[in-house]
Amino acid sequence: MKLKYTNKINKIRTFALSLVFVGILIMYVGIFFKEYPVIMIIAMILGFLAVIASTVVYFFIGLLSTRAVPVICPSCEKQTKVLGRVDACMHCDQPLTMDRSLEGKEFDEAYNSPASKKSQT
Repeated sequence: MKLKYTNKINKIRTFALSLVFVGILIMYVGIFFKEYPVIMIIAMILGFLAVIASTVVYFFIGLLSTRAVPVICPSCEKQTKVLGRVDACMHCDQPLTMDRSLEGKEFDEAYNSPASKKSQT
């Protein structure tokens, strides 16, 4: 079975979207505790904090996305953004690299770690 690689920007956006839904779900669960105002308030605050955390993550990925290098994917020929040394296409999940020394090697997300950069030089 072939591993499926996904784009880092899309992974972070998916996490932020899930934070929104989890926050709303936590607040919704808090409604069932109307008889216990302390539990209801705690659930509402936790849900609100999850939604605020989602906003922070979306802001962070927006800033990070501006630093990403836009490239044309050789497989689907659509524009995508590469974040780090290795990444995947946003549209077709084709492994991409901006580092010439990694061309032809097996795709591994560990190439983005600082320890991998030192071992390559």
